[in-house]
Amino acid sequence: MHNSDDVALNTIARDVVNQISVILRTAQIHDPNNVAVSSLIEKLSSMINSLIAMERTITLELRGDFFYINDSRIRYTLEYLLNFDYLAREFKKRVVGGIVFKERTTAAELTTFVRVFNASGGAQRPFETIEENLLDVNSFSIERLRIIVENDTLEPRKMVKKTYFNAVSFTKGVINKIKSGEKVNIRKAKRVVESMVDQVLEQEQWLLGMTAIKDYDEYTYHHSVNVSILSIALGQRLGLNRKMLTELGIVAIFHDIGKMEIPYEVLNKPTNFTDDEWNLVRKHPVWGVKALLKLKKLDDVTIKSAIVSFEHHLNYDISGYPILRKKIELDFFSRIISLADQYDAMTSSRVYSRVPLAPDKALSIMMERANAQLDPLLIKFFINMVGVFPIGTLVMMNTRELGLVYESNQLFGSRPRVMVIIDKEGTRVKGSVVDLIEKNEQGDYLRTIIRTMDPNKYKISLAEYLL
Repeated sequence: MHNSDDVALNTIARDVVNQISVILRTAQIHDPNNVAVSSLIEKLSSMINSLIAMERTITLELRGDFFYINDSRIRYTLEYLLNFDYLAREFKKRVVGGIVFKERTTAAELTTFVRVFNASGGAQRPFETIEENLLDVNSFSIERLRIIVENDTLEPRKMVKKTYFNAVSFTKGVINKIKSGEKVNIRKAKRVVESMVDQVLEQEQWLLGMTAIKDYDEYTYHHSVNVSILSIALGQRLGLNRKMLTELGIVAIFHDIGKMEIPYEVLNKPTNFTDDEWNLVRKHPVWGVKALLKLKKLDDVTIKSAIVSFEHHLNYDISGYPILRKKIELDFFSRIISLADQYDAMTSSRVYSRVPLAPDKALSIMMERANAQLDPLLIKFFINMVGVFPIGTLVMMNTRELGLVYESNQLFGSRPRVMVIIDKEGTRVKGSVVDLIEKNEQGDYLRTIIRTMDPNKYKISLAEYLL
């Protein structure tokens, strides 16, 4: 298939997902035979039939958090995000993994689907309920949600670790080269960042887990890589394509490059900064621009890096630094990277704040900063991505067990997978992972988080467990 055909297929597929989402929402308020719903269904029917004309059979499938059309991931822009998210949640709730259209469909058959799908929300076995009620529909069928289980989780974990530490070592090498006045080509970062993009697409939770491990020296290099990973993961949620994700990751690695001009004893000072020292620190965005514009080759990525270096402390409402004479609109990459930058900085025991914040506390502060310092829409997607209890959060459960959040649950934010590290008797145990969506025979949850704890108080090393 030609590239233009791919684009056409993706555009119609994107609109189909969007339309299904709008119809299901509208049909929860109005009867599916209501004119508001029936006209939407007529339109959906003609969209699907135009896809059938292009491809014969159409498989619309949910894999993880993304929709695919005939094995090709559907790309979409920010305006579609809420509807895509909604449909993914509704599919997962009903254990529906996809719809296979085998021939031209009719508005009547789609109306049956809408009615049956919405009615199955509270059913004990929703997938079976939908399947039974679609027996008379010939043009399409539903498929069960496939749970992707890794048989050998060791290899992917090793790859994630390798990717992370490669990126840290690369960042350190590049910054030291620039410090010593050597010419550097930012494009060299491309290969390193591409492997991070691959890992985010395949093992997002584990790579996000690496950013939670904060007990490393050399905060600056780890911080740059963490911001890059968090930015790529958020960019992925926003539907950016692979090329844009790679550019975003490269730009994020260089966002703090101006800090290399700050004397080491100031940057690593264990006590609070004086006013003069703060003034020095506040110059790093401008120093970053100068350092980047001196590089070997001025291409789009270098210029984008210089823009983000300049803007990442400006704040969403331009109340930050450097102080500008007139207001500007922040670059899209700057808005993403400043979010990731604040979150990683707040949750790290870093130079100017020796006590890190618990991830959930950092998120609540960031929510308060929405509209002023941070983009209010992006912060919602960021919280959705890292979860109500981000990976690495130490939690107390109602069973009196202590555990570390090991993997977040996109569908039930307050029910992540947790690695138990202290049992109900208070004994350290070799972490077994429990899923907080598990219930007993009466239908009650076996475990529930009652509060978050400070890992520093318990001398708990995240690296020891998460690695």
